[in-house]
Amino acid sequence: MKKQISIFFYIFLCVLLFAICNIKIDKLMQMPSEIYSSYQEISDVNKDKLFGSLIKLDSVENGLLTDGNKDEGVAIFKLFGLIPIKKIKIKYLPEEEVYVGGMPIGLTVDTEGAVVVSDSSIDVKTSKVSKNEVLRNGDIITKVNDNKIDNLEEISSLINENTDQVTVEFKRNGKIRSCKLPLIKDSSGNYKLGIWVKDDISGIGTLTFVRKSDNAFGALGHPVTNGKDNDVVSIKSGQIYNCNLVSINKGERGNPGELRCVFTSKNSLGEIVKNTNYGVYGNLNNTDIVDTNLSYSLGGRLGVRCGKAKIISYISGIKEEYEIEIIKANYQNSASDKSIVFRVKDKRLLDLTGGIVQGMSGSPIVQNGKIIGAVTHVFISDPTKGYGIYSDWMLEQLDS
Repeated sequence: MKKQISIFFYIFLCVLLFAICNIKIDKLMQMPSEIYSSYQEISDVNKDKLFGSLIKLDSVENGLLTDGNKDEGVAIFKLFGLIPIKKIKIKYLPEEEVYVGGMPIGLTVDTEGAVVVSDSSIDVKTSKVSKNEVLRNGDIITKVNDNKIDNLEEISSLINENTDQVTVEFKRNGKIRSCKLPLIKDSSGNYKLGIWVKDDISGIGTLTFVRKSDNAFGALGHPVTNGKDNDVVSIKSGQIYNCNLVSINKGERGNPGELRCVFTSKNSLGEIVKNTNYGVYGNLNNTDIVDTNLSYSLGGRLGVRCGKAKIISYISGIKEEYEIEIIKANYQNSASDKSIVFRVKDKRLLDLTGGIVQGMSGSPIVQNGKIIGAVTHVFISDPTKGYGIYSDWMLEQLDS
């Protein structure tokens, strides 16, 4: 009994101590085991008492040397500056600045497979359209009769090797499924499945930053998806293009709005090599699209604070900095494209777009002279509010 009372008393004292001293244990536990940061950000954590007045963050190693540069180290959260609570691995942010994005770009990606673009089927003999009972808009066909599909021509070729039915393997919600589909002969004697598919996806997004040393870029902040189920599309290749803004559908409650743009050239600005949960990444052919006189450092999440920040965007026709307020900065254990919650405060942007609209994903978020993240999503219920991803998540994707 005495032992139980002692344990209870100890727990009570700990809870009381954490409450009185405003120790943010929830933030500590949410911190991932590995992050990007800088010595200055670590110092500012202690200066601003980010995790409470009795928590100190110490850099206990000066970092490993790689090609003469600080690369990695270790930092420890300590209670009273003495008792270790949590250890994290630090990847030191590069000192190299990046060119700032903010301009809309056109994106096209060639998918690994064929994307179904309609919930309907068509009888090629009668032209009758009906609901497809098997395949749905957004499904990605990956195989026909156990043969891997890379493009639409391969589907046609494989179908015409059969006269009755084929076995189709497709991906939906991240899961692989299969089904048997009947074939129908058209008036030319070719066999068809009677479904609408395509092997590329195009859209509009925003360039976030371009690394000076190698012209590697990050954009969008979230993945290119199949549209219906938001599956991340596996890609073979992709390109980015210049585009001109034609019009803006303003965001309203229940309607996020969108940018309407047209591709202005068939000449690619660069190649997309990676489509991830946290944006698209690749290499520019040249830096003509960016202002090479404008560059910032990348900031880590430890440097993000609730309060004033800015979005950089070219949607008005010129580069503009629009004021936002960061409402919440989450400390996730794993990467997320909803790390930052913010509200648009700038009347110019509210008048122009109503807030955040589709196509603005990837717009750089700047605070204290650093790119700390990128816009990713809008609140459907309130277009003046949006989400952002930390720039260090994007840097990690660029470096991996």
